[in-house]
Amino acid sequence: MPYRVCFVCTGNICRSPMAESVFRARVAEAGLDGLVEVDSAGTDGWHEGDGADARTVSVLRTNGYETGHAARRFRTDWFSRLDLVIALDAGHLKVLRHLAPTPADAGKVRLLRSYDTTVSANAGVGTGTGPDIGADLDVPDPYYGGMDGFEQCLEMVEAASLGLLASVREQVEGRAA
Repeated sequence: MPYRVCFVCTGNICRSPMAESVFRARVAEAGLDGLVEVDSAGTDGWHEGDGADARTVSVLRTNGYETGHAARRFRTDWFSRLDLVIALDAGHLKVLRHLAPTPADAGKVRLLRSYDTTVSANAGVGTGTGPDIGADLDVPDPYYGGMDGFEQCLEMVEAASLGLLASVREQVEGRAA
């Protein structure tokens, strides 16, 4: 059974599809394609069925990432099939942990930037294993701004994806042992 990761933002058209595309590429580069499934969703359903925001698509394409996506809303019953739920900001973290049917499910929810070792070290947070406290670990919503916000979002996602990949690889290898 593959290890399943789902990235969650508000509408599932900017940050979470960007994180999904970047992390899917990291998983493929690491040779973990068949062992790790990557997905994304939104806490709200405003954009269900829509593609990713054109600015997200542009930034992803410019940086060599695939962009196929249809927005959808996160459902509570998904917790049972997911191993890790990655929130893009503290608001999503709170909503997702509140939606979690059990304490174990709530424990599956982590902030993406808690895996960014450069931010985490400065915040006194471990690479995804410690509490999500300290420095601002949010990936800011670029929706209401210009392209620079989407580029900054990509930089944050890429930086955190390396630590997340290391953590997921550890989990996948632990399953195989």
